[in-house]
Amino acid sequence: MSTPAELPVTWAPRRTRAVLLPVCALLVVMFTVIAFALPANWQLNDRIAMVLSGVLFAGVGLLLARPKVSADAEGVTVVNFVRRRRLAWAEIVRVNFRQGDPWATLDLADGTSLPVVGIQPGLGRDQAIQAARALRDLVDGHAAQVQP
Repeated sequence: MSTPAELPVTWAPRRTRAVLLPVCALLVVMFTVIAFALPANWQLNDRIAMVLSGVLFAGVGLLLARPKVSADAEGVTVVNFVRRRRLAWAEIVRVNFRQGDPWATLDLADGTSLPVVGIQPGLGRDQAIQAARALRDLVDGHAAQVQP
C-alpha cells in the first residue's frame, strides 16, 4: 500500500480543460464573427441563431471540461459532466479502475456504483492509475479508522 495523499486533494483531467476552455471561447468568437459577416440578405434572427449556436457548442465543451474529484477530511465530492455528488467516506466501499475502463468507478454502500469521470486514462494512463490508487488508499484508510 502506498502512502495516502495529503488532504484536501483534487484530481481532474487538466490537459482536457487546458484544451477545451480556449476552444470554447474560440467557438463563441468564431460564430459571432460569422454572424456579423453573413451577407446582407440574412435576417437578424439568423444572425442571433448563429451566435446562439456558438454559445451552445461552447456550453457542451464546458460540460466536458467539468469532471473532477475532490477529497477532504469529511469525504469525496465527485463532479461529472452534469451532476455533482458529495459522499461521506463511509458511503464508499471500493474504488475500481480496471484495464480498459473509460474512468474509475466507486462501489457504494447502498449497492450502486458511481462513475468518477475526473479519473480517466484518456490523457495519461499512469497518472490515472496513480490517482485511482491514491483515492483507493484514502478510502481504505478511512475504512480502517471506522473498524474496531
